[in-house]
Amino acid sequence: MTYLITGGAGFIGSHLVDTLLRRGEQVVCLDNFTNYYNPLRKRRNLAWAQAQAGFHLVEADLRDAQALAAAFTTHRPRYVAHLAALPGPRPSIADPALYTQVNVAGSVHLLELIRQHEVENVLIASTSSVYGRTAKLPFEESDPTDKPLSPYAATKKAVEVLAYTFHSLYAIPTSVVRFFTVYGPRGRPDMTPYLFVDRMVRGEPITLFNNGIEIYRDYTYVDDIVAGIIAALDHPHPFELFNLGNSHPIELRRFVSLIEQITGLHASIEARPLPATEPLITFASTAKAERMLGFQSKTSVEQGLERFWTWYQNDPM
Repeated sequence: MTYLITGGAGFIGSHLVDTLLRRGEQVVCLDNFTNYYNPLRKRRNLAWAQAQAGFHLVEADLRDAQALAAAFTTHRPRYVAHLAALPGPRPSIADPALYTQVNVAGSVHLLELIRQHEVENVLIASTSSVYGRTAKLPFEESDPTDKPLSPYAATKKAVEVLAYTFHSLYAIPTSVVRFFTVYGPRGRPDMTPYLFVDRMVRGEPITLFNNGIEIYRDYTYVDDIVAGIIAALDHPHPFELFNLGNSHPIELRRFVSLIEQITGLHASIEARPLPATEPLITFASTAKAERMLGFQSKTSVEQGLERFWTWYQNDPM
C-alpha cells in the first residue's frame, strides 16, 4: 500500500516514514525543506529512509497545487497522513498571513487532491493548542475549541473544520489527531527539550515563563505519537477527533530538574512572564483514543528524556 506523508522529513514525519517502511509499505515523503530551522537536519532525518526501496521523496510546497497534483498522479497514494505545517504559536504572531497561506490554503489544495483521487483514509495532524486557555481538565475532544491563543492555533483549528467539510461533502474517512507537546530524538531545535538541553550544554541561560512554577505540559514521546498515528491510519473512521498525549502533565520546573539529573548539567534560569499565546497547562484525556484506537502512551518522561539525551550527544549539529 502507498502512503503519502506530508512534512515527512520533519521530526514526527520522519519517524512515521521509517515506521511504515519497516513494515514494508511504499512511502512517499512530501516536504519543502523550509528554512524555519536548518534544512540539513531534515535531510539527515531521511538518511535511513532514502536507502530503502519503498521510499520516494517529493520536494514540493503545499502552496504549489501543480506540484501536489503531480505527486498524486505519479504515486497514487491510498493513504495520506498530513503532518506538514508551519509550526509554533509565538512565531505565528509575526506573520499570520504566511501561516494562513501555508497551513490553511495549502491544506485545501491537499484535500482537493485527496477527493479527486479517492484516497481511502486520511489523517490530519492537529495540536493541543486548539484548546486555548481553559480551566476544564483534562482536555476532551468534545470541549469547545473556538478561542485559540495564536494565529498558528487558529490555522490548525481551521484545517480541522475544513477536513470535516470535505468529509461531509465527499465521505472521506478522516481522523484528526491532536498532538500534545511531542519530544524525542530528531526533535526540532526550537522546541523546549532541545532548546533547554542545547543552552545548558553551551552554558547559556534558559527562559522559564513564570519561573516554571504552575506551568504544566503534557510531554509525549514521539514513538507513542507515531503508534497512535499508525493506529488511526490502520482503522479508518468516517470522521473522528483524537487526543494523542501522555496524560501526565509535568510542571515545567520539574521538567528542567529532570534534564539536570539526566545530563548532569546545571540550568541557569531567566524568569519571564507567560506570553499571551501560552496556556497554563496542557492535559490530554486519551480515553477516546484508547477505546477506539487501542492507543497507549507507554514512555515516561524520565525514559523519554534519557533517550533524547543519548541521541543529542550523537547529534553532529
